[in-house]
Amino acid sequence: MHAQHRTRHQSGFTLIEVMVVVVILGILVAFAVPNIMDNPEKARLTKAKHDLRTIENALEMYKLDNFRYPTSAQGLEALVERPDTPPVPENWQSGGYLRELPKDPWGNPYEYLGPEDGDGGIEVLTLGADNRPGGDGPDRDISSRNLESG
Repeated sequence: MHAQHRTRHQSGFTLIEVMVVVVILGILVAFAVPNIMDNPEKARLTKAKHDLRTIENALEMYKLDNFRYPTSAQGLEALVERPDTPPVPENWQSGGYLRELPKDPWGNPYEYLGPEDGDGGIEVLTLGADNRPGGDGPDRDISSRNLESG
């Protein structure tokens, strides 16, 4: 009788193959994580800029109807509810100029400086993640006066 040789094929990966895959995954993670971690901050910045433009447009509509911006005392709330503090707007749009006031991406209300607080212009801003004036990175202030295009 002829002896049969059984060849055994091992399934699975060798240690070298597993280590190569781990190294490749490590390299991919090293490049991907900084990009992924930076995207939430970019999204917050984009939301803040969008909100500032929306609020600014509503303020312009308010001014077109009432020939002036709300005062600082009336605040941005004048875009949602008709102010009853002087000067009371004569032509306030029924239903308001915004359904509700948005919060900044960090959950804080947007700041408003009316025409009496400076050079006669208005400013809407967020104080950033730390909700304090100044700062860098996510803590920096974002103002309607210095929005970049786009």
